[in-house]
Amino acid sequence: MNLVKVSEAIRQGDVTLGIELGSTRIKAVLVTDDFHTIATGSYVWENKFENGIWTYALDEVWEGIRSSYAQLAEEVRSKYQVTLTKIGAIGVSAMMHGYLAFSKNGELLTPFRTWRNNITEQAANQLTDLFQFNIPERWSIAHLYQAILNKEPHVKDIHFITTLAGYVHWKLSGKKVLGIGDASGVFPVDEVTGTYSADFLKRFESLENVTSYPWKIKEILPEVLKAGEYAGRLTKEGARLLDAGGKLQEGSLMVPPEGDAGTGMVSTNSVRKRTGNISVGTSAFSMIVLDKPLKKVYRDVDIVMTPDGTPVAMIHTNNCSSDIDAWANLFKEFAECLGVDINTNKLYETLFQAAAKADCDAGGLVNYSYLSGENITRMPAGRPLFVRNPDSTFTLPNFVLAQLYAALAPLKIGMDILKKEEQIETKFFIAQGGLFKTPGIAQQVLANALNTPIAVMSTAGEGGAWGMALLAIFAKRKDRYQNLEDFLDREVFANLESTILSPEPEGVSGYEAFIERYQKGLPVESMAIKCLP
Repeated sequence: MNLVKVSEAIRQGDVTLGIELGSTRIKAVLVTDDFHTIATGSYVWENKFENGIWTYALDEVWEGIRSSYAQLAEEVRSKYQVTLTKIGAIGVSAMMHGYLAFSKNGELLTPFRTWRNNITEQAANQLTDLFQFNIPERWSIAHLYQAILNKEPHVKDIHFITTLAGYVHWKLSGKKVLGIGDASGVFPVDEVTGTYSADFLKRFESLENVTSYPWKIKEILPEVLKAGEYAGRLTKEGARLLDAGGKLQEGSLMVPPEGDAGTGMVSTNSVRKRTGNISVGTSAFSMIVLDKPLKKVYRDVDIVMTPDGTPVAMIHTNNCSSDIDAWANLFKEFAECLGVDINTNKLYETLFQAAAKADCDAGGLVNYSYLSGENITRMPAGRPLFVRNPDSTFTLPNFVLAQLYAALAPLKIGMDILKKEEQIETKFFIAQGGLFKTPGIAQQVLANALNTPIAVMSTAGEGGAWGMALLAIFAKRKDRYQNLEDFLDREVFANLESTILSPEPEGVSGYEAFIERYQKGLPVESMAIKCLP
């Protein structure tokens, strides 16, 4: 669209708003019906470790959303000379899983417990045994049952539990619903019925620890909706929460809120069976859409759903880029001590390009990038740790490569389960995330780590907020498409450019040498947790 057409689309409300609350940034994007982003806004935030819990304050949720929307609206006004007053459809996405529990009058009963917490091992193990279905520690039902096992007083007062995306959607629309992808990280979902497993609900309700409470589990869970289904309208109160200036009108179509894994699948066109995608950021996860059930239950493989309800094998790691960011900040401080003011993008580009000159095995260096606990390697807490032997080749290129290798190591360990135990592979993975801003480097490392080609699309920087906007546009066009994958294939990604890198034999063998050292050294990381409380 040209400037005149975009301006008219904004006046008519023929635009879509996607919002995503990520681990380190809240982002809002305004998208036209031809899928182009015309305005953005963002807010930087960070989880806090308070009283042994990784959390975010709900007041900051709204501060971040309002700030992002205000930036977006101002960009619309300055670029297109139009005041944003009408939006056709709105979608909300956020970090999956976690635990938000509310009383009957809407009071938050305990601070938001995010996906990053490793505090539900007992509950997750017991529920996995009960269901014979993997329940990860970060899932909402694990948090709820752990609170029951801990005899926390707030549990008796629960009226509603949800995820962060579900909470924001509820406040904007008044509807207590979730998209099926996000819902599948709250409680196991039945592929056939498209809602929570009736058998598992019954088993949970019959638990001796649960029967004494006044609520029924089904009554306190959000309603499950698939992509394209009606999820309410923006209320007058919701419009004020978004736009503190009061210019935004109520009535926008609200679409089922989704988790960041779901929007990652959409924004990489990976919702068809046997397709796969990888998202890397504060955490990392890979998704392979299944064409048949797994042979058995694996504690490191989560079964979730695409936004339209197809089972997905998910490998989720709690840690990825945080340690890289910490070291980059250290290098930035050093540069400032020398009187050099280096741009952040230039800093990362310089460091990543140095890794291209490294030894394939990172010179014998080992790093554990655990800012928080890591389920796949059974680490209950985080102790970032860098280790080298006296004869290791300690150079900047090797150091940076070891950081990249370590960021992907838990993901590699989890993916090997699917490859070796289930013989599940894809022709290639589509990857997205901040690590890929420097072209080629992290993409090649990932290809070598997984021994699988990795594609990065030209839209890789658009992210989950854009993926959520695509789901909102799909809802507006649901009468024209029977399924989400056809909509994405035929309209959104028909002519999209991408780059693909194949594994390099030397890089594959180098990463295998690194991961062997990494796994041998895990007892050292475990001792660091024990000895450094």
